[in-house]
Amino acid sequence: MPELPEIEATVRLLDAAVRGAEVDSARAPGLATMRTFAPSLDALAGGTCSGLRRRGKLLLVGFEGGGLEAPATLVLHLMSAGRLQLWEKRAGPRDRTVRLVVRLRGGADGFAEERELRLREFGTKQAAWGKLLLDDQVAVDETISHLGPEAWPDPPDLTELPPRRTLRGAIRDQRVIAGIGRTWADEILWTAKLAPLRRCGDLDDEQRARLRQAMIDVLGGALGLYMDGGVDPADPDGKPRKPLALPLPDKLPLPLLVHRRTGQPCPRDGTTLLAVHYEDDEMTYCPTCQTGGKPYKDRRLSRLLKD
Repeated sequence: MPELPEIEATVRLLDAAVRGAEVDSARAPGLATMRTFAPSLDALAGGTCSGLRRRGKLLLVGFEGGGLEAPATLVLHLMSAGRLQLWEKRAGPRDRTVRLVVRLRGGADGFAEERELRLREFGTKQAAWGKLLLDDQVAVDETISHLGPEAWPDPPDLTELPPRRTLRGAIRDQRVIAGIGRTWADEILWTAKLAPLRRCGDLDDEQRARLRQAMIDVLGGALGLYMDGGVDPADPDGKPRKPLALPLPDKLPLPLLVHRRTGQPCPRDGTTLLAVHYEDDEMTYCPTCQTGGKPYKDRRLSRLLKD
């Protein structure tokens, strides 16, 4: 699932291109994509795109004018396999990945021809969704109103973490802290040298400060690599990476040191990285620098270990 660094990079690149663009039309080929019916997507025609922003892992695309009675925001949740991309050609009738399309003309980058802002989703689940809300409805919508404080750039001091929750479970809970998923949770906890299944209530002030700083460093470092380029710390060849540019790739090359690297040596102490496997998740950790030499039991397909 795209998380805070990937969503933030997407917002910055797309906003720089489509802010001020005129809306030609909007439609949702994905039958289950839209969760709202009023205002309708047709109301966007003739209006303009007022820009993109982010809240947690949600994309928010602003519109005004056209058939809208007031400024509105298209709230998009990409779920695990969705992507929001800008294309210069229209989607073909056989492209079954398309869930929502907004056709635009012009924009902040001076592009004069028609382009498509396209929500695509890979796989067959069709879990990605959207809501078109008038701006005065956005803050009170249950999806957004229940979100916790942002994990970056200024995360909370973490004294209010639920004491009985595990660290990995708590920082992934969007109601507690918004923006972190399974991928960056593993990277953050490894950076902070904290056991992922440790209870939040067991942390002292120094450990909470270390965790907060790890959020800033890890999430900000990934975003900086996406936007500015540079050497990926996970790349053994040390080749400089170019900054992201439009059109965005279907899969971003994530600069990961531990997540998805089970069986490889820990970059810090060389210990073999281990994992706990869940039904739809894999938690990667170092049994030396995170759990004090005590590996977790990996009960695959078991419900005994809960994150």
